[in-house]
Amino acid sequence: MRATIAADVVVLAEDLKAGTPIDASALKLERRDVTATPGAVSNIDEVAGKTSRRAMRAGQLVDRRWLNESVLVKRNGKVTIVARNAGVEVHVAAEALQNGRRGEVISVKNSANGTVIRARVIGPDAVEPLEIPSGTTR
Repeated sequence: MRATIAADVVVLAEDLKAGTPIDASALKLERRDVTATPGAVSNIDEVAGKTSRRAMRAGQLVDRRWLNESVLVKRNGKVTIVARNAGVEVHVAAEALQNGRRGEVISVKNSANGTVIRARVIGPDAVEPLEIPSGTTR
């Protein structure tokens, strides 16, 4: 006797090239045998917006091992540094010196004064400084 496990999992609705951002409209849920696929994903929101490490065909089950976070900040692109402290939020224009995915730490150059800081990617073209400098005087 051989047992199988079936579940509703995310499947591609269309072919996908490696490295291409995955749109939610390119995904669907189907009931499939997941006995041999422990990395199967059951929520479309966990896949949408990410990129695939490999080319995939329509109808293929999505395995989380094949997914990467999408690049949200591009090298030499304009970004906004978003600094929050004690209920105050400040936005500063900057230039990314590296590509970055959500949660990655990259170097950015403040457009106003040329200072290079390390910042964490928090969204498309948005970063937050790792450290908020205490008050400075001039």
